[in-house]
Amino acid sequence: MLAVWVDQLLGFASGALSAIRQQEHYPDFMTWVRAEGADAFNGDVATAQALAPILWSQTPLERLDFASEPLATPGRNEPCWCDSGRKFKQCCYRVDFPTDIPEQMMWMLSLREWKGATLKAALESQQAPAQALLEAGLIAAESGQTGRSMQILESLFDGSDWSRLPEQAEPAFEILLDIYQERGFTRKRADLLDDVMERGPLFLRGVALERLCLMHLDNDDLDSARAAFVKAQQALPDSPTLAYIEAMLLLHEGHEAEAKERANFWYRRLVRQGELDEEQLEFLAALAENPGATLADQLLSAEEDMATPLVSLQALLAALPIAPKLTIEQDADSGRLHYTTTAREETLFAAWHEQFQVMVDEEVALGFRDDPWVNAIDWMSELCAHPEWLDAPQVVQDLTLALTSRFGSLPWMAPGLLEPLALRLSRWLEQARAAGDGSLCWDDADNAMLLRTGLALVVGMERGARQHSRELAEELLAIDPEDSLGLRELVLDQLLRDDRNEEALALTEEPQKDDGSLELGLLMGRTLALYRLENHDAAEAALADVIAHNRYALELLCAENPRPSMPHADGQVDPGSRAEAWQYRTLMRDQWRTTPGALAWLADHR
Repeated sequence: MLAVWVDQLLGFASGALSAIRQQEHYPDFMTWVRAEGADAFNGDVATAQALAPILWSQTPLERLDFASEPLATPGRNEPCWCDSGRKFKQCCYRVDFPTDIPEQMMWMLSLREWKGATLKAALESQQAPAQALLEAGLIAAESGQTGRSMQILESLFDGSDWSRLPEQAEPAFEILLDIYQERGFTRKRADLLDDVMERGPLFLRGVALERLCLMHLDNDDLDSARAAFVKAQQALPDSPTLAYIEAMLLLHEGHEAEAKERANFWYRRLVRQGELDEEQLEFLAALAENPGATLADQLLSAEEDMATPLVSLQALLAALPIAPKLTIEQDADSGRLHYTTTAREETLFAAWHEQFQVMVDEEVALGFRDDPWVNAIDWMSELCAHPEWLDAPQVVQDLTLALTSRFGSLPWMAPGLLEPLALRLSRWLEQARAAGDGSLCWDDADNAMLLRTGLALVVGMERGARQHSRELAEELLAIDPEDSLGLRELVLDQLLRDDRNEEALALTEEPQKDDGSLELGLLMGRTLALYRLENHDAAEAALADVIAHNRYALELLCAENPRPSMPHADGQVDPGSRAEAWQYRTLMRDQWRTTPGALAWLADHR
């Protein structure tokens, strides 16, 4: 019966709103109520008449700049406000409704109806109740009207009066952040997060800090992510989401054992509090058992339509047979190694490409000309049906680049998706080394397919399979001493993260290409290694080289919240620029921060 009443109430309210909009005068509205309104209640005129004054009193009127024209509730012996001519106690007072009438109903329905300039003016009037904005914004989002939803929710979270926000506003806040991200409004998203963190209610501040932490992880800015997580702990110390966030953060930082220990801590703590439902407890228990596998399973299940093909792809990669032999020969004149595709490999690639349909962009190190994930279900399914396609290095190259582009920033995805492909590539590199002592250079024959695959795997495994990533990078450096892939800095960073400072220092002393593109990372890495080894005179000399190369480096490393400096549109940064210094800070500041006294030492030399 209650569901029937709710449907009748909504039907009557929608009809009442249309009738009010005709003239926006109460007598005209009541004429409609007596003539047509009772139809919503199967002819019950008394219910329609009793409800009409309540709805009229909360309806925003355009002629009053969206203010309402509320009626005073009559006394028992006064004329009824429905204009029936009878006393209130003998008329509408006698009608009982099955539920309370929501105070924001007519505003919510109006926000669903208005468009363009009228909607804009209504929102700018700031007359709309927060609950009406919340409900209308959620309804618009659920119906796919993201532009309308964004417009309405922006009025809800405009910061004018945070105290009016209902506590149910949390999902609307996350929806608005998601819309900003989908539409590329990064500045709006950052401003909203900053505003909420500075002045917003506590229940939103915790969500904002969690979102900020995830945003920094997406940008590979581990130091800022750690700072956001610490603030999130202070704002919402008992939020189960923090267990999930900390596990991700620790895995990004390469601390797998600590991630498991902390997940265990969160599980024990939240179980004692007894406020979680069964599903949350199961997730936390799985997280405590194996953080990486749990996060990987969660991601795969969240991929909706792609979940099944991704799981099948994981199973295929886990069962890959040993890599076949390639045609790799040593050039008689130059002594360099040449890999050349065979007719069979080209046939396999042609069959694969019919499904994959996207070509590698050879103008950039890692990228495609189009998005390979548009038809990912098709090509993953076909690849699982034809595993022999992976005998062709060009197919492995395409698959590796595609997986790295989507999952390379997620450490927990590397073991299942990227490590099996790295084993295959290592087998091929062994074959290349067996062919001779020469270099496998990028510009020779079809070598770029192997080297590009190697670069994608090293980058993709850097967080989730660090040791394997470094070993593969070292294999590639050994067979490509010119470092055409720019791997020296990446290996250096990994050695420093593993506290292998003497090896890191030795790497910086090896001859290298003098193109300037990686110089800051190598100079800073050398400085950090020397500082950790307590060779302070040499460290100061290395630091002087840093300052000579990039005058922004120390300033950005020492600052707590510096202004970001973005690279060029193609992702490149100029040597000596502020963007180069910002890029280094993003990648390695956490190592300076966690090295005792290192940041203070840098500050003294600014």
